[in-house]
Amino acid sequence: MQAVTIELSHVGVTYKSGQANSVSALGDVSLCIPQGDFVFLVGPTGAGKSTLLKLLYQDVRPTTGAITVGEFDLAHLRQREVPKLRRRMGIVLQDYGLLPQRTVWENIAFACQVLGQRRRDIRVRIPEVLDLVGMTHRCDAFPTELSGGEQQRVAIARALVNHPPLLLADEPTGNLDPETGAGVMQVLLEANRRGATVICATHDKTAVDRLRRRVVAVEKGQIARDEPEGMYGYEA
Repeated sequence: MQAVTIELSHVGVTYKSGQANSVSALGDVSLCIPQGDFVFLVGPTGAGKSTLLKLLYQDVRPTTGAITVGEFDLAHLRQREVPKLRRRMGIVLQDYGLLPQRTVWENIAFACQVLGQRRRDIRVRIPEVLDLVGMTHRCDAFPTELSGGEQQRVAIARALVNHPPLLLADEPTGNLDPETGAGVMQVLLEANRRGATVICATHDKTAVDRLRRRVVAVEKGQIARDEPEGMYGYEA
């Protein structure tokens, strides 16, 4: 696994709103995340947490400033280079994004095929990630047969299947009960323990306060605080 250090320097994102108006989603954000860090992004809804994640996987482009993810200069990254960037990361979204007509195994295998992995490597890697997320016993189930927590675990397994040095998670426990959410957080912690940098945008106060990892708070599009062993800091 190659090291990936993330650096944002004076980054701003402005969205167009109509012909004459614009909305600032992020303004003058500077942040450094070294390889192997575990970072919680916290803050009110609409503060800019998801925009910050989208910048890293290039679903959003910066209006101002500079961003590097490993060797990639995102401010000048060409569109044809985006797939190469995304192969260096795993992305976990709140809506899971599983293919309903494919089993758990087939969902992960499809991701492997898209990444260009060889068939024999796929046969080895899928059992590894299913074991990591505790879903080996459900490998033949379809998404509609799984609970929300199980679907999220499969989504994480799919994100980890190519050994990404960077794992981005946007509200991974948002639709889950506290006990199930705690299990999902443990999976993210295990991925971090194995070497992945993890950036998790969350409103999960219980998890943030319990785990005491680095906390970066985003408010009104700017970094409000950055604490090495932080607390959530907002009312649940």
